[in-house]
Amino acid sequence: MSTSTWTSAVWATEEFRAELGAFLTAAVGVPERVELVSHRPWSAVWRVTAGGLTSYAKQNCPGQAHEARLMVRLARLAPEYVVPVLAADPDRDLLLTADLGPTVGARGGADLATWTRIASDAALLQRRLVGAVDDLGLTVLPPGDALTYVADAVGRLAALPPADPRRLAPEVAILLESLLPTVRQWAEVVEDLDLPSTLLHNDLHADNLVTAADGTLRCFDLGDALLGDPLAGLYVPLAVAQETLGLPTDDRRLRRIADAALEVWSDLAPPAALRAALPAALQLGRLARVESWRRCVATMTELERAEFGSAPALRLASLLDPAPLRT
Repeated sequence: MSTSTWTSAVWATEEFRAELGAFLTAAVGVPERVELVSHRPWSAVWRVTAGGLTSYAKQNCPGQAHEARLMVRLARLAPEYVVPVLAADPDRDLLLTADLGPTVGARGGADLATWTRIASDAALLQRRLVGAVDDLGLTVLPPGDALTYVADAVGRLAALPPADPRRLAPEVAILLESLLPTVRQWAEVVEDLDLPSTLLHNDLHADNLVTAADGTLRCFDLGDALLGDPLAGLYVPLAVAQETLGLPTDDRRLRRIADAALEVWSDLAPPAALRAALPAALQLGRLARVESWRRCVATMTELERAEFGSAPALRLASLLDPAPLRT
């Protein structure tokens, strides 16, 4: 399918069903059942039953069409951190992964110990991947680009017509423009750590993790992934942990979760410096969410934009909120 004419409607066409069927048959044999379990503007997922075994097939929208090639690389470099890949067609971003059972979220959610492990495992995976995934065409969003990124996003979204659901409200644009000096300061603080750029999962929470039979936590759903400062990758897990555990931003339990990840980088920067820079890094981590939503909205239909088109502007406006952790 041409990305210039792409909409999520392609997943309902006979042409695509034939493509998917051929992909699945080559991987696991003729399926007995292919059930659509998620159809969103940004991706579709099917539960596949073949030979008595269950697996999951997925394809992303063009702006996120890196997941298959990324998962192939992760399965080779760090198989104990990701769900097993059964088949992949990177050119079409078709991916088939093993069913390891209910997610951590479906099993009741993550407690403090599990969140601490999630943070630590994510950082260990990031450390292993430094320099190993730079050639996969992922969006790169280093802290040094943050000021330009925010300024450009504010200008672009605020200039849209009033009826456009993607538009940034003028009053919010003014506030964000006044925040630009602070964004520069955040970037300088994080840059001073001089940590290497690496993979940001960018949607790491309990519903995107499963516990394998060997007890390891395996992540999936890397459509939102990009490359950036490793500490920025803590934004989603810390924000979700704060919300689900009902913790204030200065709670020691949140710091315990964060420290599990910071420990992984403590040979490259002093622990005190890592802790001091973390709130700034978390704020810049919000930009990764802006970027993944921007990629998704780009190929949405008019109806889909009416529902989801405001997401990039809302994520951008969240820069005005406090960091999910105060040190």
